Amino acid sequence: MDNNAFLFQAMVYLAASVIMVPLAKRLALGSVLGYLLAGILIGPAVLKFIGGEGESLMHSAEFGVVMMLFLIGLELEPAVLWRLRKAILGMGGLQVLITSVIISGIAFYAGLPWQSSLAIGMALALSSTALVLQTLAEKGIDKTTAGRSAFAVLLFQDIAVIPMLAFFPLLAITGLANPEAASHSAGGWIESQSAWMRTLIITGAVALIIVGGRYLVPPIFRLVASTQLREMFTATALLLVVGIAVLMSSVGLSPALGTFLSGVVLANSEYKHELESDIEPFKGLLLGLFFIAVGASINFELILEHPLLIFGLVLALMFVKAVVLLIIGKAFELRIDQNIIFSSSLSQVGEFAFVLLSFSLTEGIVARSNVEILMAVVAISMSLTPIAFFLNEKIVLPFVDKRLSNNVKEQREADTVEEKNPVIIAGFGHFGNIIGRFLRAHGIKATILDIDSNRVDFLRKMGFKVYYGDASRYDILLAAGAAEAKMVIIAMDDAEKRLQMIETIKKHFPDLQMLVRSSTREDTYDQMNAGILHIYRETIDTSLRMGVDALKILGHRAYSAQRAARTFFRYDEQKLKDLSKVRNNEKEYINQAREYIEELEAIIQADNQALHLRKDLGWDEDSLIADEKVKKDE
Repeated sequence: MDNNAFLFQAMVYLAASVIMVPLAKRLALGSVLGYLLAGILIGPAVLKFIGGEGESLMHSAEFGVVMMLFLIGLELEPAVLWRLRKAILGMGGLQVLITSVIISGIAFYAGLPWQSSLAIGMALALSSTALVLQTLAEKGIDKTTAGRSAFAVLLFQDIAVIPMLAFFPLLAITGLANPEAASHSAGGWIESQSAWMRTLIITGAVALIIVGGRYLVPPIFRLVASTQLREMFTATALLLVVGIAVLMSSVGLSPALGTFLSGVVLANSEYKHELESDIEPFKGLLLGLFFIAVGASINFELILEHPLLIFGLVLALMFVKAVVLLIIGKAFELRIDQNIIFSSSLSQVGEFAFVLLSFSLTEGIVARSNVEILMAVVAISMSLTPIAFFLNEKIVLPFVDKRLSNNVKEQREADTVEEKNPVIIAGFGHFGNIIGRFLRAHGIKATILDIDSNRVDFLRKMGFKVYYGDASRYDILLAAGAAEAKMVIIAMDDAEKRLQMIETIKKHFPDLQMLVRSSTREDTYDQMNAGILHIYRETIDTSLRMGVDALKILGHRAYSAQRAARTFFRYDEQKLKDLSKVRNNEKEYINQAREYIEELEAIIQADNQALHLRKDLGWDEDSLIADEKVKKDE
């Protein structure tokens, strides 16, 4: 079989992706690393399905990055950018600027030309959006101060890629010019124009994108949507992205700049979500193809030849970025625990570095030998990110938290001794905050503990007396008056912390009544197995209330809808214990769950039928008003 045949090559790429990406996701390494590993597997280093064509493939697959930036633009409504301006421009801008300057200075000191040094500094200043956001979400810390700060910095970095791509061609070094760069440069006609004419043409192209996106594109999509042919809408969306990329390339600008700009312009369009859903699959596949090509192009012979150099660069780079982020976090008044999470999560180099480094190679900015070394550095730093998160969570943060907890205890022992409240609330986020305000409105005082130090400071400004500390620790609970309190409301965001707190209270404060928040059914099962009697699933009440409203809008009587919701809730609560016993036996669990679902549906339908036969018992105020309105309409 001809290994260069198109279908065979397509099969190789798809098979490698299907095998490696789910495996990487299962190991909590992220899809980006899965694609990189797929490229390594089928590349020259292992199976040799991809040879020298990996680099040419990378140029084609870079269009996936263009589509990604279009989708990022769609998400960035001007109002959202304005609300986040301080964190984005402040933290993000400082991080990119300071890190770029430091790395560029080190590269220049090492003997590289200033153009190459500047390009390397900008490329390595970026972090991995895909890896960081996914890991923060998986660990449940994306909503903390550290998580929000990391998101703001990543957002600025994603935006900064656009001017970087536009600026890189100005850094080209004559001696390093790559013949392949000609295929990526603008046409000769723009180069033949005078300086003022080129400026006018470029300004006109940008203005065309802004005006066209605002006034021309929506009517076109409206016309296409009226055909009710989904494939035509998809074709139009692709035409928009490709057309803008061609326009920007023809005037000598980065295609990513134009597509990002058009995405921001269309962020408030009524077709925003349709555009996202149509472009997303193509973006995902092309980005995956790009990362496969990157993995295949990593020079493992070079890594084996210079292991100390490459791994030394990785560790030095991650250290420099972490220190810069620590300083910025302190300047923006992040508490030390949040600052450590923030700085360590962004210490790696991100996927856009591959784009910028490959672009710098084709534009003749950085020598091929240096690009190959830096590509390996970027890939290894991304691979080390899950390990960095693990070490940070298991070693660094517990040590810091212990030091902070001891300091807090020494400073606040007198306050906790004075405060003998009947209720302790552990966790004062969106869930605990509502409970605390409700109790406060009834004149019930509570001792409030929270582990998010920045949230503590903010709540104090709002008039709440909140203590920083890990409520799962015995000494913190003792200082908070757990020995005298009547109940503790466990409302922390972290499910593992909730279980730790339950065990601590059972061991040291067995008479303390526990009311525990639960995020998922798995959390509920864990808490039931721990012997908790009062478990409160955070979504079930709201979900049932929405279901009741949906039934009323669809014409059901309010009484019967409310009655059905109460029946559903009681039955579901009863069966949780039975399902908890077989949760580890998947087959038995599925069989029982299906049986309970069918049984519950039968109970509610039978109850509705009984109510239908006794209509006079089913009246309530809402139903009377609704029926009266129907009579008037008739």
